[in-house]
Amino acid sequence: MSVYKPFITSDVIVSPFKVNKSFTFKGNELTGSNVEIDRYIGRNITSSLWVSGSYPTGHITTQDEILVYRSIKELYYSNYLTNPSGSPAGTASFNTDGTITGPAYTTNYYNYLSTTLPTYRYIPTESNAAIGVISIPSNLFGEYLNPGTVSISNGNITITDDGLGNMISGSLKFGDVIYEHGIITITSTGVTGVDDGYGYITYGSGLYGGATFNFINGFINGNNVTCSFQSTTTIYETQYKCTIRQNEFNFSQNPTILGLLDQGYDIDYYNEVLTYEDDAIYDGYDSPTSTTDIYPWATGSYFTPYITTVGLYNNNKELLAVAKLAQPLPISSVTDTNIIINLDL
Repeated sequence: MSVYKPFITSDVIVSPFKVNKSFTFKGNELTGSNVEIDRYIGRNITSSLWVSGSYPTGHITTQDEILVYRSIKELYYSNYLTNPSGSPAGTASFNTDGTITGPAYTTNYYNYLSTTLPTYRYIPTESNAAIGVISIPSNLFGEYLNPGTVSISNGNITITDDGLGNMISGSLKFGDVIYEHGIITITSTGVTGVDDGYGYITYGSGLYGGATFNFINGFINGNNVTCSFQSTTTIYETQYKCTIRQNEFNFSQNPTILGLLDQGYDIDYYNEVLTYEDDAIYDGYDSPTSTTDIYPWATGSYFTPYITTVGLYNNNKELLAVAKLAQPLPISSVTDTNIIINLDL
């Protein structure tokens, strides 16, 4: 039989699973060429016409403060401009009896919420209001930031995420984290929140105050800023089931079964020391006469080889991977033998 045996569809199972890796960067490490975590000031400048390049911000790539503010507001806060619990949008209700009543209020835009529980977000909208934005590149956070692992510090205060998208310190909320985009926002100097029993923070009207520029600037332009998080990515584990039938692979490829038994030499045979004299014959078998001869004990039906290594080949018989067993495994002569190989990619 052939040394190679092809897999069938049922022999291969691909299983995805999530893995995480922790990162911590401090000070100048954030903007290093192998990290490139950028930080921006966003500002709601309404006092003059916007001129490109008038208000530059950023440590790695230069953006405009006005455009940073407008982009963040549109992407993540457009449902929360008039109310931190969500700005209502009037929609009509079409009843089964043909009548139309309304309005029924619901949010209007997709703001990349991190939970289906009631969410509260705030962004200052007064003229010249400032926000801070920390942008983590996707090559670091993978598919998304692992909820509950994001933390930033300016040396005086540490803000962490609560796993639901809120950047908090104690009972105060300072901003939000968008896990799938690697974006951390600072939109407040801290407002008192109340745990409503579901683990998220709710806010009453009138509690918000715009984040002061000096507070935000400490996170965006400070030299003592630390950023920690865990990345998340999907690894695909491929499981190969190598089935050896009871009548397959029943001959060893170990070179020790080949050899020359010269007359006059002592050899171990079935753990006994046997001496071959001139023209001596043992159990009717002549001694092998060349290095390509197989020892008699390896040709009988009682002989069972052991498996130590399994190789995975492509269709061109090229070796792609090698699996080593922890200890030699004897092949059964009465039942099938299965070897499971897990390959993570």
